[in-house]
Amino acid sequence: MLDTLAIRTQRTTASRIAERDATPLEFGKVFSDHMLVVDYRAGEWQEAQILPFGDLPVSPANSALHYGQAIFEGMKAYPTAGGGVALFRPLDNWARLNASAERMCMPPVPEELFMQGLKELVRLDAPWLPRVPGGALYIRPFMFATDGMLGVRPSESYRFAIITCPVDVYYTKPLRVRFEQQYVRSAEGGAGFAKNAGNYGAAMYPTRLAQQEGYHQLIWTDASEHQYVEESGTMNIVFVIDGKLITPALSTSILDGITRRSVLQLAREMGVAVEERRVSSREVIGALEAGTLQEAFGVGTAATIAPIATIGHEGRDYELPASAPEALSQRLGAALGAIRAGQAPDPHGWMVPVGE
Repeated sequence: MLDTLAIRTQRTTASRIAERDATPLEFGKVFSDHMLVVDYRAGEWQEAQILPFGDLPVSPANSALHYGQAIFEGMKAYPTAGGGVALFRPLDNWARLNASAERMCMPPVPEELFMQGLKELVRLDAPWLPRVPGGALYIRPFMFATDGMLGVRPSESYRFAIITCPVDVYYTKPLRVRFEQQYVRSAEGGAGFAKNAGNYGAAMYPTRLAQQEGYHQLIWTDASEHQYVEESGTMNIVFVIDGKLITPALSTSILDGITRRSVLQLAREMGVAVEERRVSSREVIGALEAGTLQEAFGVGTAATIAPIATIGHEGRDYELPASAPEALSQRLGAALGAIRAGQAPDPHGWMVPVGE
């Protein structure tokens, strides 16, 4: 039983921090020196440990491999103006991890375990954070089933872990995307709102087809009519039509993105009209043809805000206006960046320092 939050730490004897300065620094390929690991057995979380980053042994009969009980989060730590390090909205990630856990019949992670383990890990590997424009320490909390038996039922044991990696700017140019109106990412009543591994595996084949056609990502549509916008690739999506910020309303098939929440909050505070509602491909294309679609962009942890330059629909590409400095996406990105760097007030308490 996890009676106290004393976390046993084993420091690496051979740091790989020189890998941080690789050029280019490819997202998700270089990992920091340490990881947090804690097991769930006999109905209780056991002692948490911080260990040197390394492989995790599993049984060939591991139930996560066979039946898909695996969830994760994506979050970041940022350098602050005073030389410190702060986490962006970590309690929102903790709450969403537990919402995913509930949907996948997995045990919740206690707040104190999540937050203390996260802070201690980030403090230890803070030197890995690239202090360059756009640099951050990407953080991947995840949990998977560890029972070694075959049988379609929830596992009785689990492993929760956190790993981190230094990252740079995710997208270096505006995106080319197209509507997906054959394949489905998720359906109402499914697990699309959860960050479970299967959602992403099922999306890979249609995404590959789009990439072979010259697009970066897809705009996913609903499962029943293939007309209503849901997400874009692994991001939520936003349209600016006639000066209004319009984004699909949340549902059981759409992820409640934390960057999405932040963008909508900031837009409202800027006096921008915000509509969370159904958005059809017909409406988007109609606005493109009428010249009233001013911007479209994806919002997510990895990219933060990713402007869209081209939208494909039924074999035709539509070009969007170039993203100007006064564009809403640029202003929102700058506002978020200033809050994360400690260069602007943080009235909502989004930034959480990791401490010394």
